[in-house]
Amino acid sequence: MPVKLNYHKTHFLTSSPNIHAIPSDTGIEIAFAGRSNAGKSTALNALTNQKSLARTSKTPGRTQLINLFEVEPNCKLVDLPGYGYAAVPEQMKRQWQKSLGEYLQKRECLAGLVVLMDIRHPLKDLDQQLIEWAVSADLPVLLLLTKADKLSQSARAKQVKMVREAILPFQGDIQTEAFSAQNKIGIDKLAAKLDEWFSPVFVE
Repeated sequence: MPVKLNYHKTHFLTSSPNIHAIPSDTGIEIAFAGRSNAGKSTALNALTNQKSLARTSKTPGRTQLINLFEVEPNCKLVDLPGYGYAAVPEQMKRQWQKSLGEYLQKRECLAGLVVLMDIRHPLKDLDQQLIEWAVSADLPVLLLLTKADKLSQSARAKQVKMVREAILPFQGDIQTEAFSAQNKIGIDKLAAKLDEWFSPVFVE
């Protein structure tokens, strides 16, 4: 049985524009990735029950750095720069993509990827590329369909089913869940998946 971690104890560690300035590649890290308007920071704040652990902004795309948070020693959550939509200069966008790609490809302690997508607009090209990459890297993925409170229960169930069927061809270790920070939907599923991914840290 995985150890149940207390995510409310999570605290900010550091921010960096690239992987060369983040702490040593040890322990286990779980990364949160998604389009700039998918609600990554909001999901992290909901998971940790802290209003401003991860900075949220009215303007999507404000996570420009790799942000690290520590849950327990050797257990870290990573908020990666958003991709896709963001009203910023092209050069800045390219810089974020570079740091995002570098982190994903070179970070040895990365043990799982949480990909966040707006439940109303899931599986855009960049989302699919990220999932494909994770599967090819043997990395397990949790797809969180955010803003689930915006849909009725039946519409929500329909979207989850559609995404689950759409990702079957990827043939990876991929779990799909509806999520709403607002209505606390899916927070328990997210915590349980993180517990599972962090569990090797606690094996004697």
